Amino acid sequence: MARTLGADLDDAELRGDLPPEMRDDMLSACTGCADPTGCAHWLSQRSEAEAAPGFCRNRDILQALAAE
Repeated sequence: MARTLGADLDDAELRGDLPPEMRDDMLSACTGCADPTGCAHWLSQRSEAEAAPGFCRNRDILQALAAE
């Protein structure tokens, strides 16, 4: 999802915009997704997007990181 939105998590972490514990929290949120099949389908339909789908638990932080 991060790649599709243009959010470079490694770069964000190096800049200090994404603390390691927040990245861990994002991973936990992603693995607890309520619709992993829908997410996989959504991702398979696009290589770029301006916004994550509404069901994405990391939507806000990914969009903020993509904007930086």
